[in-house]
Amino acid sequence: MGKDVKRTFDILDLCAKNYPREDALGGKANGKWYTYSTAEYKEKSHEFAMGMLALGLQPGDKVATVTTNRPEWNFVDMGLAMAGLVHVPIYPTIGEEEYSYILEHAEVKYVIVGDKKLFEKINPVAQAIASIQAMYAFDDFDGCKHFREIMELGKANEGEWAAKLEEIKNAVGPDDLATIIYTSGTTGVPKGVMLTQENLVSNFTTHAKMHDLGVGHRVISFLPLCHVYERSVNYHFQYKGMGVYYVGNLGQIVAAIKEIKPHMFNSVPRLLERVYDGFVSKGNELTGIKKVIYFWALSLTRHFEYNKKYNLFVRIQIRLADKLIYSKWREALGNNIVYVVSGGAALQPRIARVLGMAGMLTLEGYGLTETSPVIAVNNPALKEMKIGTVGPVLDGVEVKIADDGEILCKGPSVMKGYYKAPDLTAEVIDEDGWFHTGDIGVLEAGKYLKITDRKKEMFKMSGGKYIAPQMIENKLKESFFIEQAMVIGENEKFASALISPNFEYLHDWCSQHKIHFRDNEDLVQKKEVVAQLFKEVAVINKTLGQHEEIKRFRLVCEEWTPQSGELSPTLKLKRNVVSKKYQHIIDEIYSSKLNNGGNGLKFPRVKVNLRFDMNELLKKLKI
Repeated sequence: MGKDVKRTFDILDLCAKNYPREDALGGKANGKWYTYSTAEYKEKSHEFAMGMLALGLQPGDKVATVTTNRPEWNFVDMGLAMAGLVHVPIYPTIGEEEYSYILEHAEVKYVIVGDKKLFEKINPVAQAIASIQAMYAFDDFDGCKHFREIMELGKANEGEWAAKLEEIKNAVGPDDLATIIYTSGTTGVPKGVMLTQENLVSNFTTHAKMHDLGVGHRVISFLPLCHVYERSVNYHFQYKGMGVYYVGNLGQIVAAIKEIKPHMFNSVPRLLERVYDGFVSKGNELTGIKKVIYFWALSLTRHFEYNKKYNLFVRIQIRLADKLIYSKWREALGNNIVYVVSGGAALQPRIARVLGMAGMLTLEGYGLTETSPVIAVNNPALKEMKIGTVGPVLDGVEVKIADDGEILCKGPSVMKGYYKAPDLTAEVIDEDGWFHTGDIGVLEAGKYLKITDRKKEMFKMSGGKYIAPQMIENKLKESFFIEQAMVIGENEKFASALISPNFEYLHDWCSQHKIHFRDNEDLVQKKEVVAQLFKEVAVINKTLGQHEEIKRFRLVCEEWTPQSGELSPTLKLKRNVVSKKYQHIIDEIYSSKLNNGGNGLKFPRVKVNLRFDMNELLKKLKI
């Protein structure tokens, strides 16, 4: 753990002493960036803490926040921690039923929301929960108290509460509960993960050692702070003395990168895939020799490996490609990016290679809410990095691979348990203190952790062979044409897939090929589209074992998103939701008619998808 940081709020004193800066925190309002200095950050956090005490809250009481990213979130987070209160951050995108469950289950006393829209959504829910005393908002609008009133209350009563706050701060220990984070999960009701001060601090002070950036650098934060992944890295950035600029709207990320010119940011693979797709689209807009040069440079990235020494011929090519193409990619991302950290799902190796060759090292990591979160991450400070893996295990964390391949974890970052659910806690933390992650993995070269699938998502075919669907799905999503996919086939003779296309890319492709369509429902039934998807799947099939090959698939006309319910807020596939939504399609795929030789090549006009038999069409397409 950091020498001067034992509790999250110790960051404030550390930065005031060693890393004072005018832009400790930044945000955007009415189209303009604004900042808070280190001194203002510390002062406002203390005022918020005293305001909470003046409202009558006692150490251990729970306060919820529901907001997009903004710098003021930190005043609340630090203020709650130093007052011994428990922060319950909640996603701003979940449904009313889930809000009701979390707020009631956690016995929340105050709720702070981001804007009027969230207030109108949550207020009726909050009114029905006895423990909730009041709601405040970060935005200023009629009908709800502004959160500055809490700080003003604290400042006005500083004489009464300053000494009491110092007493409480001094009493906050490493084992004290700092936060309850409700995991949305992909099944069942949310579980409240209890994380202590030690859980959080031990984790971020350790993964902060992975690079040498610090006081002279800026970062942007756009992944949800209510998720432990971004929250932990947020502490990490502050602990290193970096200026953190918050982006509350994902649509503003590109503009923020160009304006702030960050040196680092935290991301998830899907967003990086969009960056990659943008690079490819840019190349497709070119013609003649410019296009040839562009895709030659893109192809050259296949050589990239961390710490690799290239021969003279390749070095000369890289230098030329950098001058002509890669420099433009860096410029598009602000021209300062040194590191991008990726987590939450598997990162396609080609993306790490493309960004890495352009001088922007993309470092994949791995963890869970229950482990605060980082278990492993690629580490440039130690030059311990390997593409296709999540890097070496974090210092101070123990990992072992169980007999069935499951990753087990032990260490100071493993949660205290699930709130009000000792039975569920006992299911995942065994008698020896090992947390069972539910993920399957291996240690490559005895050092680099590689995640291969989710234990619960693996299924057995009728022939006895096991399928790891996530691995196949990640390969399918390497295609520009495929946005999301779900592999199915439990207890069946062969594997199939439901595919939600990348409609943006597919629309451009159809335009280039003069394929006309009415809407997405019509689009996924076009013979040319189906034929192209067959080719895409066929390429992936060549990389799979025979029993893993996708023999049939269906295109659906809907995009899968957290809002429509097929994905969790962290963009993980909700298999039970997808299965239920498309059960009639799954039944058709495995119907006796199809299994007895129906080749499905008539392309019937059904609402969302078509019947395909892979092997038959491949013969016709001569693939």
